[in-house]
Amino acid sequence: MVKKILSSSLSAVVLAGLLTGCGADSQTSGNAEQKPNDPSPQNEKPASSNSNSNPNEGNESKFEEMKIVFGHVQAGSEDSYLHQGSMKFKELVEKATNGKVTVEIHPAGELGGEREMMEGVQLGTVDMMLASTGPLGNFTPIANAFDFPFLFRDREHAYKVLDGEIGDEIGNELGKSGLKVLAWAENGFRNITNNDHPIKKPEDLNGLKIRTMENKIHMESFLAFGASPTPMSFTELFTSMQQGVVDGQENPLGVIISSKFYEVQKYLSLTGHFYNPALFIITKTKFDSFTPELQQVLLDSAAKARDYQREFISSKEQENLELAKKEGMEVTDKEDVDYDAFLKASQKVYQKYDSEYGDILRRIQAVK
Repeated sequence: MVKKILSSSLSAVVLAGLLTGCGADSQTSGNAEQKPNDPSPQNEKPASSNSNSNPNEGNESKFEEMKIVFGHVQAGSEDSYLHQGSMKFKELVEKATNGKVTVEIHPAGELGGEREMMEGVQLGTVDMMLASTGPLGNFTPIANAFDFPFLFRDREHAYKVLDGEIGDEIGNELGKSGLKVLAWAENGFRNITNNDHPIKKPEDLNGLKIRTMENKIHMESFLAFGASPTPMSFTELFTSMQQGVVDGQENPLGVIISSKFYEVQKYLSLTGHFYNPALFIITKTKFDSFTPELQQVLLDSAAKARDYQREFISSKEQENLELAKKEGMEVTDKEDVDYDAFLKASQKVYQKYDSEYGDILRRIQAVK
């Protein structure tokens, strides 16, 4: 894994307010042609009243030539959620600026794991990323509020929270840490895989080493479920499961499939224990240095890419489940999971963090 940094030879360009990056990513440059037709955007939240206009229309001089180095940790494939959201953002930005602003996508952790890459965005050594919320609490503790088990009733509930007042509040807090949120996207409901036996109730996790993200709420939740949580970078996960360092992991179904975890995991349980947002983030000082026209392009493109990515995930759900079964995974369906037992175990986590997160969690649960 090679971590790219902004070239010092382009420092003059950086001081002029331009984003810079390293050489073109040949692995992903052709994927824009492989994406499915755009679904009709749902729940679009324009950044302003004129967000549907093309800010570059009739005036190419509004934009200087620049490159945005953009990373994520998932595979650079046509069935990868984060990659497809990233590629849609690239397409929209380059179209809106008539190619003056290019977006260079680095998938599969080429720029580091999520926490490492997020630190790079904070410092400005990585321009942008599309990330899960797992590491966010290390930068702004209130962001952990989105990671409590069984918090969101369904996707529509999550979208209303993320695209509304609460999402804006947490985005503003992240801005104080140097991370500008352009839009909240989706990673999805997380499910458990392992190599030992089906997981139907918390007791089935007793003694199993389950890889989690580097997130204190996730780790506390799996402790409450009876597992031994083992945080590690996503980029290390496949090999760790292959070598038996961990017994299993938990991720959205699309991540499990696009990462080919079925090659090293036998059992899949559709627990849906966490809803995991994702987010488009950019170095705040860089964003603030851009012209209002470019800021608007980035905000609008992220909002449209968010809607595209959410619809993409929803449209692939059944196909991914069928592929998991076809590849030999033994699936425990939702109706066979003892949700009451998992909910009861989860209360330990809510009680432990009530003084820190209780107010915002109750506000999230109250959103209709």
